Amino acid sequence: MVIGVPAEIKNGETRAALVPGGVRTLRESGHEVLVQAGAGEGSSITDDEYGRAGAILVEAASDVWGQTDIVVKVKEPQPSEVRYFRPSLTLFTYLHLAPLEQLTQQMLDSGLTAIAYEAVAEPDGRLPLLEPMSEVAGRLAPQVGSQYLERIYHGRGILLGGVPGVPPAEVVVVGGGIVGSNAARVALSTGARVTVIDKNLRRLRELDDRFQGRVTTLTSNSTSLAESLLRADLLIGAVLAPGASAPKVITRAMIQGMKKGSVFVDVAIDQGGCAETSRPTTHSEPVYEAAGVQHYCVPNIPALVPNTSTYALTNATLPYLLLLADHGVEEAVRRDASLQAAVSTYRGSLTSQAVAQSQGRPWQPLPVH
Repeated sequence: MVIGVPAEIKNGETRAALVPGGVRTLRESGHEVLVQAGAGEGSSITDDEYGRAGAILVEAASDVWGQTDIVVKVKEPQPSEVRYFRPSLTLFTYLHLAPLEQLTQQMLDSGLTAIAYEAVAEPDGRLPLLEPMSEVAGRLAPQVGSQYLERIYHGRGILLGGVPGVPPAEVVVVGGGIVGSNAARVALSTGARVTVIDKNLRRLRELDDRFQGRVTTLTSNSTSLAESLLRADLLIGAVLAPGASAPKVITRAMIQGMKKGSVFVDVAIDQGGCAETSRPTTHSEPVYEAAGVQHYCVPNIPALVPNTSTYALTNATLPYLLLLADHGVEEAVRRDASLQAAVSTYRGSLTSQAVAQSQGRPWQPLPVH
């Protein structure tokens, strides 16, 4: 097959969908790889490195999209890329379609097959292609939040770890999954006081053991959320509903009750956000103020550290990409059932139940024989 890697054009997106080592692996399996010139520049990967690995460098995005069987990306297609959709194309990328009704319809109208990284699910419930970026986003969230707590950014002017004689910041993490646990880890390492809120008691017990009681854990309900947010200097939203829109567990009233100049980093924004006050921002304009709280709601936070993120992402995606390239979508799904739920659209049909429920659309299961 021919695999294409276009340069990412989403605002501030600096990651690449494939590293030179991945190109080499695909070439060794008999596949051809087209890489748009400059696709790796944001991740400090040169065109020469791709060329030495066996990639064919092309200048135009239209060549990548038009001459390939599988397009592998990092983020969902942007409006200018929709024109390249066609029935014979397979798209493999992060899609997060639940809040994107127009893009979903465009995919259905085109007849292309779209496979979402974030929905690849192992039998034990693990999301292997979401985990590496969740780790990166979780570790970045306290770092980003601490920056916007600085007074120059209209924050409260608080150092996360405090200093001797001055108390540290209060960091509240809503959601104890991969994002939340990594956010707690980094916040704790600064010396901040950290509270993690989750509805899963078993997960809270795991976090209590992992952090040896140094993190406060609370069961999620409206009271625990509201009371914790009153104390928070930095709030991190880490709520996940796989494949579906994130639940709005943080109400506008809760945000209004927070301290003026506090910061909210909503890592769930790529699924619509977990607060009623959340709306997507970009790396060029990352923050807005609502009810006196600085909101950082950038959907592609890992693009802040693209070299790390690109290699971590390719480590996870390459085995699945190789399976798709070797066998095609239908046989790949038969060989690895973890791909089945990730096939979001197939030949003009919506095959993701989670997306269908979020958008109120009909759906049908992927036919697997």
